[in-house]
Amino acid sequence: MLVLVAPGQGAQKPGFLTPWLDLPGVTERLTWWSAVSGLDLIHYGTKADEEEIRDTAVAQPLLVAAGLVSAYALFSDGTGAPSGPAASAHRLGATAGHSVGEITAAAVSGVLTDEAAMVLVRRRGLAMAEAASRAETGMAAILGGEQDEVVAHLGKHGLTAANVNGAGQIVAAGTAEQLAALAEDKPEGVRRVVPLKVAGAFHTDHMTPAVATLEALVAGVPVADPRTAYVSNRDGAVVTSGAEVIQRLVAQVSNPVRWDLCMETFQELGVTGLIELAPGGTLTGIAKRALPGVGHVPLKTPDDLDAARALIAEHADPVADTTAEEELRDA
Repeated sequence: MLVLVAPGQGAQKPGFLTPWLDLPGVTERLTWWSAVSGLDLIHYGTKADEEEIRDTAVAQPLLVAAGLVSAYALFSDGTGAPSGPAASAHRLGATAGHSVGEITAAAVSGVLTDEAAMVLVRRRGLAMAEAASRAETGMAAILGGEQDEVVAHLGKHGLTAANVNGAGQIVAAGTAEQLAALAEDKPEGVRRVVPLKVAGAFHTDHMTPAVATLEALVAGVPVADPRTAYVSNRDGAVVTSGAEVIQRLVAQVSNPVRWDLCMETFQELGVTGLIELAPGGTLTGIAKRALPGVGHVPLKTPDDLDAARALIAEHADPVADTTAEEELRDA
C-alpha cells in the first residue's frame, strides 16, 4: 500500500525549484499559479535567498506549488500534460501532508482544484504572517526524550507541543522568551533543542486571528470528496468528506500537528511504500525511524522520479489500477 505525503514549512531551500523547470510544462504551470496566487513563484523558487523564502507568506505557496509540480511530474506520461495528480489518486492507498502540506494533499486527492489550493495557501500564509507579527514568536525542534515528559515540560514554560512528529521529535512553539527559557532548561533525556527557520508560533493560540480570516474565505471554496484516503493532522483520522477536510484545514492553523498519529494510521492501513513530494527529505527522515521496513523515496530533484515510479510500480494497488482503467474505457 502506497502513501503520498507532502512536507510543511521549513523544508524549502534557496533555488530548490530550479531543476524542476527543465521538465515539460513546469514553467507554464508555475506561471499560471503565480498569476492565481499573486506571487512570482519562479523567482522565489530559483533566485530568492534564504531570508526571502523564510517569509511565511512566501514559503507556504512556494511549498504547495513545489509539491504539486512534483506530483504532476510523478504521474506524467512524459509530455508534461497529464490529466493531473488527482486523476491518479486511485493508485494511492492514502495521502497526507504535514501542516501546510495538507493543502498539497487536498489537491492531490481531488478535494481542491490546483487554483483553489493556490488561492487558499496564499491567503493562509498572509493571515499567519500577520498573526505572527503581533508578537515575537517562533518554534524549536526537540530531539530525544520521552514524549509525555517533554510535553509536560513544555507546559511548565508556557510552550505548546505544536508538532508531535513521532520518532523522538516534538516541535515546541511560543514566544521568544519562552523558547530561550527552554534552551536553558531542556527536558530530561533531550539531546538537542534546534531553533527552526520559521517566522511564528504556528499551530498554537497565537494563530487564532488567522483562523477567523480563513473561516470567512473558505465558505465559498468549491470542494469534492477525496478520491483516496485522506489522513488528517488533527488526529490521524481518515476523512472522507471534502467539506470536513476544508474545515479541518482551517482549524489546524491554531491546533497541534499530530504527525505521529498520521503514521499510526498509515500502519493500520498497511503501508509498504511512501513517497514524499518536493522538497522531500523531512518526512521520509521521520519515516525511516518510525516506519521500519517501509520503502520510501523523497522527491528532492527530478533525478528521484525514476526511483519513485519504481516504488509506485511495486506498491500501488493493482486492483485499483485495473478498476480505474475499466472506468475510463466505459466512459
